[in-house]
Amino acid sequence: MTKKFYSDNDQLEFDYRDKLGDPGEYPYTRGIYPGMYTDRIWTMRQYAGFATARESNLRYRYLLEQGQTGLSVAFDLPTQIGYDSDYPMAEGEVGKTGVAIDTLADFEMLFDGIPLDKVSTSMTINATAAILLCMYIAVARKQGVSLSQIAGTVQNDILKEFIARGTYIYPPKSSMRLVTDIFAYAGTNLPRYNTISISGYHIREAGATAVQEVAFTLANAIEYVNHALQAGLAIDDFAPRLSFFFCAQQNLLEEVAKFRAARRIWARIMKQRFGAKNPASMMLRFHTQTAGVSLTAQQPEVNTIRTTLEALTAVLGGTQSLHTNAHDEALALPTAESAQLALRIQQILGYETGLADIVDPLAGSYYLEAKTDDIETAVLEYLKRVDVLGGSLRAIEEGFFQKEIQASAYDFQLQVEKGERVIIGVNKFRTNDKVEVQVQKLSANIYDEQIARLAAVKSRRDHSAASSALQDLAAAANSNDNLMPIILRSVESYATVGEISDALRSVWGEYRESVVL
Repeated sequence: MTKKFYSDNDQLEFDYRDKLGDPGEYPYTRGIYPGMYTDRIWTMRQYAGFATARESNLRYRYLLEQGQTGLSVAFDLPTQIGYDSDYPMAEGEVGKTGVAIDTLADFEMLFDGIPLDKVSTSMTINATAAILLCMYIAVARKQGVSLSQIAGTVQNDILKEFIARGTYIYPPKSSMRLVTDIFAYAGTNLPRYNTISISGYHIREAGATAVQEVAFTLANAIEYVNHALQAGLAIDDFAPRLSFFFCAQQNLLEEVAKFRAARRIWARIMKQRFGAKNPASMMLRFHTQTAGVSLTAQQPEVNTIRTTLEALTAVLGGTQSLHTNAHDEALALPTAESAQLALRIQQILGYETGLADIVDPLAGSYYLEAKTDDIETAVLEYLKRVDVLGGSLRAIEEGFFQKEIQASAYDFQLQVEKGERVIIGVNKFRTNDKVEVQVQKLSANIYDEQIARLAAVKSRRDHSAASSALQDLAAAANSNDNLMPIILRSVESYATVGEISDALRSVWGEYRESVVL
C-alpha cells in the first residue's frame, strides 16, 4: 500500500513499509533519537507543589525516593501573576494551586537537600518565568553548581496564556521581550537548560481538538522564532533549546499520530522556513502530561485506568518526559499515596511492558500512518490561516484561536450531553455509590506562615541593594538591554517576586483582555 507524503520539494509516493525512514533521521516522524527508549527511558517528571516551600520540598524528596527522575514545580496563582503573598488580593490563593514563592529564601528552602547538578527541574511558570529562573540560577550558585551543569525547562510560553490560560501580566510585546531575553541569556549561560516549553497542553485542556492543539502550538512556536530572529539571535544558537509540552488524551491512535505529525511538521518548518542547519534545531523534543480534563469526580478510582491509557499514548508517541495525573485530582490536590500510584503507572510502562525494548513499535501501521497524514494536512491548513492573519500575535488580538477553541469545546459538551460521547460514570454506567476518597488537606496556617516568612526576609535584607537593583531594572525596561542580569541581581538582593514584577509594571503597564464574542 502506498500513500502520498510530501518531500522537501514535491509530492512523492512512498511505501509505508520501506520508506518511513529510521528513528533519529529527518524529519523525525519515528522519533528524534535512533535508539529512543532502548538507550534511555523517558524522564518521569511528576508535577507537584503546594502550600509552603518546606512542604513542597518534602513531597519532592518523597517522589525522588520513589523513583521519580525529574522535578516539575507547580506555583501558586500569586506567584504566577507577580504578586507577593501579602498582597491583599492574594489572600485565599496562597499555596493553593502550587507552592508560594516570594523571595529567594523560599527557593532555597524549596530545593534544600536536592543537588541541582544531579536532578533536572521543569518549572511551569510564564509571566514571571525570568524571575523564577533567576532564583533557580541563584540557588545553583549557592550550592556551588556550575550553570553549565543545571538542566531542565522553564515553560516561558506567554502566548498560550493569552489564548487559553490567562496568567499574563504585561502586554504581548513586552512579554515577548522577556521571552527572547531568556533565550539570549540562556544561550550563553545555560547550555543544558531548555529556554521554553511551548505548550499545547493548556490549549487542549481549554477544549481544542488534537489538530488544533498541534496547529496553535506550532503557530506560537513560529512566532517565538520570528521574535528571536528579529532580536538578532541566530537560528541554530537558540533553536536546539526549544521544547514543547503536549496533552495525552484517550483516543489512543489519534494521539500517537498527533505526536508523529507534530515532529514531522516542526522539522520541516525549521529546515525549510527558517533555514536551520543543526539537526538539533529540527528535533521536536516534548514533555507530555495526561489529560486533567478527562478526570472525573464520579468513580475517581476509574481515573487510574484513563491515565494509564493516556500515558501509553505518550510513550508510543515518543515523548521525552512524562507526568501522570493522580486519580484524585478532580477532587483536590493529590495525596502522597495517589501521587505515588500515578508514578507507578509510568514505572510499570517503562519496566514491565517491554515498550522500552522496541523503537517505535507502531511504525508502519496503515491506519496510524494515514491518520498522521490527515492530521498533518489539517495542521498545515491552520498554519496557513494564521500566516494570512499575520502570525500568532495578530491571531490572538483578533480572537482567532479563542473562537476556534470555544467552538470545539462547545461541540464536545453537546456530544456529552446528547450521549454521543460516552464518559464512564458521568453520562453512562453511573452508580449511586458514595465517593470516599481521602483528599490532600492543606494546613490552615499556610497563609500566616508565608506572610511571617516574607516579613522576616524583608526585615533582614540589604534594603539599599534591593532598592538599587529594582531602580536599575525599571530603567533597563526602557532600554534594549537584556533584563536577565538585572533580574538576577534583584533576586540575589532578596527583592520579592511582587517588587520585581512591579518594577516592570511601572514601565510596561498591565494587559487587559478584550471580550471575544
